[in-house]
This record gives sequence, C-alpha cells and structure tokens, in this order.
Amino acid sequence: MKKVLLLFFLLFTITGCGKKQEIVENIPTDESIVPKEEEKIDIIDVNSNIRPFAVVVNNSTVAVQVQTGLQEAYVVYEFPVEGGLTRLMALYKDKPNITIGTIRSARHNFIDYALEHDAIFVAYGWSIYAKDDLNSLGIDYANGVVHSGPFWRENPLNLASEHTAYTNTDKIKEFAQNNGFALTTDNKIVFNYSPLDVDLSPDENNKIANTINLTFGDYSSTTFEYDSANKNYKRIVNGNPNIDYYTKKQFTAKNIIIEKINYGMMSNNYYLKLETVGKGDGYLITNGYAIPIKWSKETRSSKTKYLNLKGEEIMLSDGNTYVELMKNSDTLEIK
Repeated sequence: MKKVLLLFFLLFTITGCGKKQEIVENIPTDESIVPKEEEKIDIIDVNSNIRPFAVVVNNSTVAVQVQTGLQEAYVVYEFPVEGGLTRLMALYKDKPNITIGTIRSARHNFIDYALEHDAIFVAYGWSIYAKDDLNSLGIDYANGVVHSGPFWRENPLNLASEHTAYTNTDKIKEFAQNNGFALTTDNKIVFNYSPLDVDLSPDENNKIANTINLTFGDYSSTTFEYDSANKNYKRIVNGNPNIDYYTKKQFTAKNIIIEKINYGMMSNNYYLKLETVGKGDGYLITNGYAIPIKWSKETRSSKTKYLNLKGEEIMLSDGNTYVELMKNSDTLEIK
C-alpha cells in the first residue's frame, strides 16, 4: 500500500510541475504588456492652458476674395448679421505667426461664444451693443478703432478700406502682454475630440452628408462638399470655392456643427438679436454622415452643450470645426 501511495505522489508531482511550466511559458513578456502611448490630438493641445484668440473675420462677398488664415483656426463660427450677410469668428490657440484677415467689426452675439472659450476678443470696429458689452463685462479685447498695435492694412485688390485690415497671432500676443491681459486660463476646452475619426454611420438617426447647403437670408450661402479621399469638407461661399488669398488653397472643415437659433431685432431695429442662450436643434456632420443633435446654453458665458439624441455629449473628429449658427427661418439642405 505504501508503494502505491508513493507511486501516486510521484506521478502527481511530475504532472503538476508540467502544468506549472506550461503556465509560466504562456505569461506574456514585459514588452507585450506595456500600454501603448496615448493617441495625440493634433488640432489642439488639450492640456494647454494658453488662452485662445477669437478674431472677427470679414465674410462679405467682396472680402471673401482676400480671406486668409482660416485654415489654422481650430474652430470657426459663422453668424448671420444684418443685410442678409454672415460674419466669421475664428479661434486660434498655440499658433504662432498666423496672419488673419480681413478683420471686421464685432456684434454683441459673437461675444457669447468668445466668453465660453475665455478668449481674448479681436475685431476692427463694433456695433454700439458690442462696444457696451465689451466694456461693461470687462472682457480683454483688441479693437482697431481704439488700438493700433496688432493691426495693419493691405489692399492687393484695391477694395474699399473696410475690407483691408489684417492681424497676426504674434502681434495679438504682444498686445495682450503689453496690456496686462492674462495669457493663461483655467477654462476647459469647449469641445471633446477623438484621436480617431468619429464614425456616425452606426447611429440609427444618421443620414448621408456629402453636400451641405446653408442659405442665410437672400444674399449669402455656404456649401460644404465632402472630399472622401481626404475625409474633409471643402468650403464654398456664394457658389465659389473659398480660397485662402495667400496660400491659394481651398479652406476645408473636418467637423461641421449646425446650430439652429431663433432671433429678433435689437432696439434700433437694425442689428440682429440672436437667441444664443436657450436650446434648440442642430446637426453634427463629419466623415460623410450627419446626425441630429440638441444644443443648450444656460448663460452668455457658459459652455454650449451639444448632445446626441441619447443625451450624450458629442465627440468631434480630430480636426478643425465650423459652427454654423442659422436662423430657424433659413434653409438647410443635407444630402
């Protein structure tokens, strides 16, 4: 009996050791379990605390011919303004020596979005309402009607003087330093970015978005045409490719946010009163697809929230974004 037990013990030990050896051999090496380096967001340094600049850019039919610097902006807002026209506000962060133009006057509604980015506000001229807000709200700003430092004029196409003002991100930074503006901020990045392309195709509410036509009143239109090879949208203004005057390259967008808003008129019955505080409908468009979204903004300075129909905050593909604020009465076509 003792011999049988001894034989069984020896067999168990040998078999167990074999299993242990097999387990040890299957343990991955240290190299294989080291996590991959975190994907980097290229459009913006999400960890940077540098304050952005919000620059008002002329978008009239004439001035579009000499636009420059928009491709370097990480976000561009397009606003309807009086006369059936639109105007842009471009955001720049950590971008040295970018020439931007042409610079035009501010409207008070633009300030609402500069505030949510905690941006230094840059324009050449202002409506009476924008001027009052900039001063009463204590906003850091540079304006060409009172400040000469960061602005100059160029007129390659012999345009009227209101279409000839330019600025530069280095000059804005120097102006901000000389005037004691804070150059850093605790404000979070307004949008959430994915290092990988956002795929909207699995969303049950998606629709194909190869062409986006936006009509602002009777005189202005913006179109985005999807370039599947480069996975971005080529920008077209009033039927013509929107070309940077100096680089000769067409402006493109990676993401497009449509924000439908109500509006009225200011007390002088001339300037628009865009209802940017409140909530409404819109679309997120990227990589050839669009999905419906909901937007909300609690105060003029608070971050605008953009949610999908499940109530989740949207993610943007790594790339530049155009936010198109459209009156509910204006026409939007996605096809």
